[in-house]
Amino acid sequence: MTNTTHFGYETVKEEEKVRKVAEVFHSVAAKYDVMNDFMSAGLHRIWKAFTIAQAGVRPGFKVLDIAGGTGDLSKVFAKQAGPSGEVWLTDINESMLRVGRDRLLDKGIVTPTMLCDAEKLPFPDNYFDRVSVAFGLRNMTHKDAALAEMRRVLKPGGKLLVLEFSKVWEPLKKPYDVYSFSVLPWLGKKVANDADSYRYLAESIRMHPDQETLKQMMEQAGLDRVQYFNLTAGVAALHTGIKM
Repeated sequence: MTNTTHFGYETVKEEEKVRKVAEVFHSVAAKYDVMNDFMSAGLHRIWKAFTIAQAGVRPGFKVLDIAGGTGDLSKVFAKQAGPSGEVWLTDINESMLRVGRDRLLDKGIVTPTMLCDAEKLPFPDNYFDRVSVAFGLRNMTHKDAALAEMRRVLKPGGKLLVLEFSKVWEPLKKPYDVYSFSVLPWLGKKVANDADSYRYLAESIRMHPDQETLKQMMEQAGLDRVQYFNLTAGVAALHTGIKM
């Protein structure tokens, strides 16, 4: 029996989703940061800054940045962890990872980068002080498996941080839908010459678990003290959990 999953609103075979998500991010990699600024009016930078503050990375920390893409988090984590620390920038998409690696090198930051699948992390148990994933979890086929892997590679006392689009405050739902399904694909067409990828991004946000559901999923993966912070009326949310 073939297993199926969602690619936006479409039901597809699991292996087909992996290919389709890869195509989206190969397509948008070069304009990814520009589009993020357009899409969120720059708010994604504030959300990431909040995530970095909650991470509390200190000199000597080992940090894993999953689906790290263009390297926004890794850039700061590498500075905070310092020469005695270890910060890995990883992504499943080669185009995104190449953009991130080059951006870090342009800023004089030399840190390991690796192409890897969050559902099968190539790291030992109990290795990292912090694991982060920003705007990547919703694209993963088996989110429960990915969360379990993130917990596995954390040291006892280590923290997982999941920054993701989430369920917006109910009174804002209608204008947010208009923006997501009309303005966003139009922006994608104008800025990145790719309306379809941004239509998928809008759909993938709607299919992602809401705040409470993701909190339960993290607890089921074995994380403790799970909490979340709604950002910009729930347009995004940061979930954190500790491995005890």
